[in-house]
Amino acid sequence: MASGIEDRDGHVATLEVTPVGAGVQVRGVAPSGELAVICTPARARELAAALALAADEAESAQSADPVTVKARELRRGDVRDGDRAMTVEGVRIDGTTAHVTWKSGAGRSWTQGYGVDADITLRRRG
Repeated sequence: MASGIEDRDGHVATLEVTPVGAGVQVRGVAPSGELAVICTPARARELAAALALAADEAESAQSADPVTVKARELRRGDVRDGDRAMTVEGVRIDGTTAHVTWKSGAGRSWTQGYGVDADITLRRRG
């Protein structure tokens, strides 16, 4: 995994995560230096959860302005703007209809059909 990673000076860096014996090695390499640590699987899971939470918070903070896309351009993970969170699980195009499978925050799923050119307002892109 190396894309989208930079060191503090903006130079391209790499991050490698590999199993090592009974642990997990996290190794970062950049022009500014290298760091390698080995942690337990439990600690690696904690680190992964913290990274996922930070990524969600960063995405939420990017823009408070909703974005509008055509139904045919929806993709998994897109979140519909509105009172209740609805996340795209999948999209299937059938001629002029986009069949969008949504998942509610409560875990309920359903499929709804839209014209492929229908405007859908999103709170966040997936």
